[in-house]
Amino acid sequence: MISNKYGFFSDDKREFIITNPKTPRPWFNYMWNEKYAGLISHTGGGFSFFESPRDNRISRMRYNCLPWDRPGRYVIIKDTASKDYWSLSWAPTIDRNYDHYECRHGQGYTKIKTEIFGIRGEITYFVPEDISCEIWRVKLTNLSNQSRNLEIYSFTELMMGNALNDIINQPNDKHFTDIKFNNEYQSIIATRRYWVLNKKVSVAQPNIDWKYNLLFTMTNEITGFDGSLDKFIGRWRSEANPQSIEDGRMNNSEITAGEPVAALQSKLTLAPGETNDFAVILAIAPKSEQNPFELLNWAKLKNIHFIDDKFGQVKNKWNKYLNNIEVNTPDEKFNTMLNVWNQYQAAVTFDMARNSGYYHGGLLFGTGMRDQFQDILGTVISEPQRVRSRLINALQYQFSNGSTLHNFFKLTGTGEKTNHSDTPLWIPFGLVEYINETGDISILDERVKYYDEGVGTVYEHMSKALDFSLATCTERGMPKIMNGDWNDTLDHIGPKGKGETVWGAFFLAYVLKKSFEIIEARNDSAKIAQYKSAYEKLQRITNEYCWDNQWYLRAFKDNGEPVGSSKNKQGKIFLNTQTWSVISGCAPQERADVALESCKKYLLTPFGMQIVFPSFTEVEDDVGLISRCVPGKKENGAVFNHASSWFILASIINRNADTAYDVYSRMLPLNSAKDIEKYEVEPYVYAEYVTSPDHPTMNQASHSWLTGTAVWMLRIGLDYILGFKTSYYGITMNPNIPSSWKGFKAERNFRGKRIKLNVSNPDCVNSSIKNMKINGKEVESNFIKVDDFDEEVINVDIILG
Repeated sequence: MISNKYGFFSDDKREFIITNPKTPRPWFNYMWNEKYAGLISHTGGGFSFFESPRDNRISRMRYNCLPWDRPGRYVIIKDTASKDYWSLSWAPTIDRNYDHYECRHGQGYTKIKTEIFGIRGEITYFVPEDISCEIWRVKLTNLSNQSRNLEIYSFTELMMGNALNDIINQPNDKHFTDIKFNNEYQSIIATRRYWVLNKKVSVAQPNIDWKYNLLFTMTNEITGFDGSLDKFIGRWRSEANPQSIEDGRMNNSEITAGEPVAALQSKLTLAPGETNDFAVILAIAPKSEQNPFELLNWAKLKNIHFIDDKFGQVKNKWNKYLNNIEVNTPDEKFNTMLNVWNQYQAAVTFDMARNSGYYHGGLLFGTGMRDQFQDILGTVISEPQRVRSRLINALQYQFSNGSTLHNFFKLTGTGEKTNHSDTPLWIPFGLVEYINETGDISILDERVKYYDEGVGTVYEHMSKALDFSLATCTERGMPKIMNGDWNDTLDHIGPKGKGETVWGAFFLAYVLKKSFEIIEARNDSAKIAQYKSAYEKLQRITNEYCWDNQWYLRAFKDNGEPVGSSKNKQGKIFLNTQTWSVISGCAPQERADVALESCKKYLLTPFGMQIVFPSFTEVEDDVGLISRCVPGKKENGAVFNHASSWFILASIINRNADTAYDVYSRMLPLNSAKDIEKYEVEPYVYAEYVTSPDHPTMNQASHSWLTGTAVWMLRIGLDYILGFKTSYYGITMNPNIPSSWKGFKAERNFRGKRIKLNVSNPDCVNSSIKNMKINGKEVESNFIKVDDFDEEVINVDIILG
């Protein structure tokens, strides 16, 4: 059993079960469909939103609040005889002495079970696949030998609208709230008369109506309600001791101004051993609908059997999603991540980007172009049509000259152009990955408008991204770093437009090379000649100007001084240029060996690869924000997991699978979180970074869930370690495993086929196929063109040696 002092995985690894609510940080999960989404913590905390976490926030989460993780989605039970009351999710009544607590985070749902004062409560939070709502499904059981008269209070603090404006302008923003109770449908209806959709913080006052109604109800008979937070909570109180609950009497408050809450009361008598099932529903509907209750089929939605069916649909969806990959290796932790939690986290990043999280608060970033075109790597296997639509939508934020917005907000169609040098290149990266998975080259003929003017085919969008990146190189052919590259904190290297990015040169070379197969398939001889020539030039100049004897430099400043040199006092060696010199194919073998060995010598930690060494301890304004970050955290010397994953990939390409897997294993959350008191964040998903030995809080992690690490670790594990390497024409089987593995089995779906791989490793090697059979017949090539097979299942047996 994989466990720590706070919890463990279920036998099927589909749930992480938390048994001690006093975790070092709130541990979160997600529940969402295409439009409605919510974060849900192990204590019922988090927030919900509709389409946009900044512009269309539904419920409120207070940042940096004490106690942590407030407010939330709460159901509080009160015993009318003893006057005791408690929450079914532990918080906010954290001072109660619970007899039992258990939280199960699963895929798309969270289930919390508590026992106290002779009452067992079970509450399951989820979002149905096809309804814009969240459901809190509750089961109460009387464990005592006497009848119990109970009062039930369900409540959540509302926000309704722009979350950033709520923080900076809350005293004024609360003058536009309408909350009433609908007797016919036994529901609270809440809305707002004012909606801020400014692109940024502004004193402008747009005269816009919030276009939605929120509906809040319980399936039990309702005996009271409140829309006023002040009335419900009372003066100098909190969610933990609302006045209305202590008094046992709701105020039935309807408001046209003030702080909003949706709070309902119900009463219930439970005989000894009796169980009662009910649900709390928070839904959203367009204000243009004359009867939103009919739109949502309210009577049906309030039926507990219908609710249970909807929950079953959520579980079935994730069964189908996760079934696309099945892995059985000697490493149980590797299996747990690839079979369940790595896939699941990648699905979350696809829909939440770096935008909707506990650490990424959903206030500023929107969806990054860089993130959108990377995050497709996980979901494209299971939901290629959704990925196709998402790619086409994102291309609308590219300019006709090939440059792009850096980030965009889907609801408003706005964004920010920051002139990061790498951003346009993620467009061809993502398009090629989509085509490699699906074979759907027809996407290149789709026509998509540019953000400024004109329309182009997807192929033209892709080509213009490459052409723009080539056109913005310096005289000697190196890409300008402009306002930064993938490492956003290298933002003062090239303010005069002369600074160069060495990593950017390798990345540009990589994306060019990656695109060759697709461009050749288009028979575009002019472009293939142009891009191959550009690739060869980048290969030549990076080795002519950027080698520093033991590793590659990171960048050149406007004045030509190198960054990431052995001659520098700090920031001598950067991980990314070493790894991408290999991934791009630009580094000659001897230099590849030396560069990666230098990484091991200076950057290897117990938790993965440090992004730079030594960390910056003095500010260098002509380098950037990296030198102002605290040493050992974030981009200034942390184990930045996203970058660390690229070392694994580079090591495999350089035929050092044992080193690659050693680092892969160190990075697995279940390993890097062994000392959970130091690590702190969720041990079942990757964090953005882990603090390196350069800081006293070594091993402390942060910014969990929303990180590109998820898709890269998934695809490096699947494509390069297990060996399912996709391309436009088919799939190549090429395992690169630890020599200690005697073999493994793995399956994955690919273009309508099920490929079942069985690998034997009797000689304890890393790779090198001695024998390969497909459906029992020995074959010469390890390439499979799946269209040549009529069978739905393709059995592949490989012996390494």
